[in-house]
Amino acid sequence: MPENDKSRVRAIGGVFFRAKNSQATRDWYARHLGLGVDNYGSNFTWRHAESPEQFGHTQWSPFKHETDYFGSPDQQFMINYRVDDLEALVKTLREEGVEIVDEIITEDYGKFVHIVDNDGRRVELWEPVDDEYEKMLDGVTK
Repeated sequence: MPENDKSRVRAIGGVFFRAKNSQATRDWYARHLGLGVDNYGSNFTWRHAESPEQFGHTQWSPFKHETDYFGSPDQQFMINYRVDDLEALVKTLREEGVEIVDEIITEDYGKFVHIVDNDGRRVELWEPVDDEYEKMLDGVTK
């Protein structure tokens, strides 16, 4: 694979982890580390390297400990990766024998799919629509 292959992952879209009490965890990070939080966590805003006028976001989210969103109950965290063309990437990953967990889901703010890495961890891929995603943001850390 060529270095910096733009048909693959472009950035980290989110860091998700299990918490014993997700609200208390959000509150703790807001109080002690100054994160701007909402019901989902916080968003870290940054600019695209090739288009500095365009913003991107990385979501930080404590999930309820009993969530099934990560797949296995043993998986304590999940990384969300931003991609430019999810459908093309899923096609390539299938050809490479990567396990695709579900079908691509389309929301106003982007497309999502889950895959499994070589260690059995669920990974989320996201083709964002940043303009729509920005409309949803309440908890932002700048």
